[in-house]
Amino acid sequence: MSLAQHLAPEDGFDAPDCQQSDEALVNPRCWRRMSFDAFAPAEPPVEAKPPRSAAYKTSTLRRVAQVGLGVTFCFLASGIVFGFAALKPVLIARGVYHELCTKSNKSSPQRHHTCPEQDLRINLLFITASITTNVSSLFAGYVLDTYGRRICTTFAATFLALGALFFISHRYIRFIDPFIFSNFFLSLGGTFLFLPTFQLSNAFPKHSGVIVALVTCSFDASSAVFLVYQAIWKATNATFTPEKFFTVYLSVPAAILLAEWTIMPKQRYHTMPELEKKLEHANDCTRDVHVSDDEVPDGLTLSRIRSQRADKRRAKIGQIEKVTGDAEERHDRIERRTSLQIHDEAWGILHGLSVKDQMRTPWFILLLLITAFQMLRMNYFIATVTSQYTYMLGPQDADRITALFNAALPIGGIAATPAIAVILNTLSVAGLLVLLTVYVASIGVLNCISEPWAAIATVLLFVTFRPFYYSVISHIAANVFGYATFGRIYGTIICLSGVINFTQPLIDTFTNNMFNGDPVPMNIAMAAAGTALAVVFTAFVIHQTRDIQRPANPEFSINFTRNRVARTESVANQLRNADNALNNSATIYPRQVHIPASDFNANNAFTSVFAASAIIGPILLAKTVVSCETWAHIFKAYGMSLAQFRTP
Repeated sequence: MSLAQHLAPEDGFDAPDCQQSDEALVNPRCWRRMSFDAFAPAEPPVEAKPPRSAAYKTSTLRRVAQVGLGVTFCFLASGIVFGFAALKPVLIARGVYHELCTKSNKSSPQRHHTCPEQDLRINLLFITASITTNVSSLFAGYVLDTYGRRICTTFAATFLALGALFFISHRYIRFIDPFIFSNFFLSLGGTFLFLPTFQLSNAFPKHSGVIVALVTCSFDASSAVFLVYQAIWKATNATFTPEKFFTVYLSVPAAILLAEWTIMPKQRYHTMPELEKKLEHANDCTRDVHVSDDEVPDGLTLSRIRSQRADKRRAKIGQIEKVTGDAEERHDRIERRTSLQIHDEAWGILHGLSVKDQMRTPWFILLLLITAFQMLRMNYFIATVTSQYTYMLGPQDADRITALFNAALPIGGIAATPAIAVILNTLSVAGLLVLLTVYVASIGVLNCISEPWAAIATVLLFVTFRPFYYSVISHIAANVFGYATFGRIYGTIICLSGVINFTQPLIDTFTNNMFNGDPVPMNIAMAAAGTALAVVFTAFVIHQTRDIQRPANPEFSINFTRNRVARTESVANQLRNADNALNNSATIYPRQVHIPASDFNANNAFTSVFAASAIIGPILLAKTVVSCETWAHIFKAYGMSLAQFRTP
């Protein structure tokens, strides 16, 4: 994950203005009925605004410490399960699941190679972790939104401690597989820690982008934790066992818990729009006049009281502007973001539609397909990089490639983040998808070539593609679907993609049973399917946006928006947005594009045909060379691998 994968919904521009109109005062839902009936049905409570911490009331040193601790904890815990490639050789050397090997292929626990049964079972640890990371995002988001960051982080520390304890005590657990549960809780704790940390970006609203980048980099770099452990394990001649490592690691959740209840903010800080609202109130000089002023008999005293109120109000303005910047800075930021939206034809194309309607469009279907497939492809490569290149290049070259991959995975995520930010701010959605397609095709071709130079190129491209891919997906979700539905749309995509990762053991089993461990046939099939999906999505976006042009004149742009939006279901809200945008000093140009029913059906047919071809094509190709008996054997082995959650 990287950078824009974790965009905050409040940073968008499509949310409706929340000013109350005169009509709201006569709305019966805004008033409560007084009743003296003891048996009258209870009315729902008035929804209170969630509490917030004020960054302008917190010292700079304390906020710096909070951000520093948050980034450090993310590095130590948020994504350590993605360093699985570095931990896997240690587990093999320790003889984990070695008892699954049959007598014919059983070797000593210290042997470099492993039997297929052991390899599949160890890979299942990473599959469990990767699925948990994606699926648990929805649950972590719910806890964060409902109970606040402090409760969410407390859960994170608890889960991390449970993950470490399961690994430490694996020798004494007989009824369940402790390694599976260890990886499950480690990934669950990482997700519950990662999401609240992003809220710390509002500690310094002017530099929120830098903080988001730091948090993202710490997540990408957290895969290096197991790499560091592997180096220590080798340096100590394997005496620093995983049990000792996780015993030391228990200090991490303890430190997280201590910091959360002492230094960290109890609630999230105000977002930039909330601070803008506070500035608007603080700049209102009419607030210096109170109704009770008529009770002050002395005019001099009244003048002094109002002067004190004005001084207090201006002091608050100064405090807020220290963290948000002055009016000119805020205006420049909005202008820069608005200019990016104006030149991206896909921006706002589904804004204003309900989540249900958005999920029915080809945009959502194609985005879900490409996200799920590429996530499966990447997680499969992370779990099998050693076994793939052992077969393709031999053990010695495979060790060198694996060492390069373990080191490059965290470094690549960090190094690629600035370039990704520039690319996201420069290219349109269609341009990003073209670059994504080139990436997918290049990695797919190189991963099928059994040469050391191709393996090195594959690793280097992969470690930069992974953060770029996640950033592009979230960027598209935010720009196309809008920030009002971003959480539900993106959360659903990531959750369903995680469920799709349950098919990874099937790919492992297929490779080991059908091709005797040769990864090239499956790499060819996955490269073809991934490239086809990317090409289809890119062609669809270009087709949908080629005739869309945004008017340059602001007033005409608003009228253009009004005419377009008149054909959507959210007419009133969108017209209010257009009017507010025209009246505000920082003018924003929302745009809606209505897709007629005939075109929508044609687009669905277009999407269905190509998506089905991309997925079914490799399956039909495989079916022509695999007998029914072989398929039965593969699915039987696959079912056995999933059923082995109990220790043998």
